[in-house]
Parts: sequence; C-alpha cells; structure tokens
Amino acid sequence: MAWSAPAPYSTRYPLLATPHICLSGPVDHAMYHSFRDQLAAAPTEGTLVIAISTLGGDPEVARLMGDEVRLLREYTGREILFLGKVAVYSAGATFMAHFPVDKRFLTQGTRLMIHERKLTCDVHLEGPLKTLVPILQAKLHEIEESIRIEEEGFRDIVAGSKLAFDELCKKAPSNLYLEAEEARDLGLVLDVI
Repeated sequence: MAWSAPAPYSTRYPLLATPHICLSGPVDHAMYHSFRDQLAAAPTEGTLVIAISTLGGDPEVARLMGDEVRLLREYTGREILFLGKVAVYSAGATFMAHFPVDKRFLTQGTRLMIHERKLTCDVHLEGPLKTLVPILQAKLHEIEESIRIEEEGFRDIVAGSKLAFDELCKKAPSNLYLEAEEARDLGLVLDVI
C-alpha cells in the first residue's frame, strides 16, 4: 500500500476557501463601508464567511462591525464564520471577539495580537480653578469607560477558551502575540487551515 500525504486542514472546511466578505487594511470607516457593501451583496441564506487581515485601527469601528455580525446572527440564526488571515492585530482581535470560539479560524502562519487600548492626549488647563476640575473629571471618566470597554472585549475574546481573563489582562500591556497554532491550542480559535 502506497503512502499518501494527509489531506490539508483546509479541505475540512471548504466554505472557508471562498469568503463572502474579505476585509483588509486598517480598521476604519472605509473598512466599515466595504464591510456593509459586501454584506449587502452576500447571499442572504446559509453560512456566511468573513475574512480579515489587519494590523489594527479604530477599536470602535471593530466593535460596530462586530455588533452588526451579532445582530445578524441573533435575528436570522445564520452561522457566521470568522477567518483571520496573515495578521489579526489589535482592532482585528476586537472584531474577532464578536464570534464564538467555535466559529473562529486562522490560516497557517497567521499572527494574532492583543493589547490594551492606548490613549494619547494633552490636557491643557487654564482658567479659574473651579472650572478645571470638570475638565479633569471628564478625562478621567473617559479613561475609566475605555477600561470597561476594553475588559468587556477581553472577556469576549477568552470566553469558551483555555486562556483566563486575568492572564490576558496580565499579558496585554506588553502586546500578546500568538501564532495561529498557539491560538488554537488555547482554544481562542477552532482550528488553523
């Protein structure tokens, strides 16, 4: 009997070979518009595959696209699969968090990167002292709310996986990079194709 090479993993999931929605580049409003246009042109029944490759971008746009995926899944009952290709960094991981772990896939060689939200701002204080307190309180409230949003996203990323929320929080400040196989072994994605 002749030896034959095992079938590639990609043959296990033939739907992933031809995603209905393909997103690449920075997660921004241009990507959101492309997402909406491709979603409108996609089949309205059956499994929907969304592929993304990104070095990151605006986390709120990622949350917006993710929320639209959630609503579509909840209201239509459709199966929606996530396929990360090459790089799923930052806001890309935020988008991935909106898919259950058993609906997430990465291609071979893909890297996943998760980090804390970052803020760069200058606070200029000038005027009567009593008028300065609300300015500082508003900035503090913005930071506190951003931390809450970040933690919600971290909980969604690890839900159903072997990676503990506290462990992710510990590693995120220095940028957690995971190879596709590591992400699979931690249960962050179902499989690598």
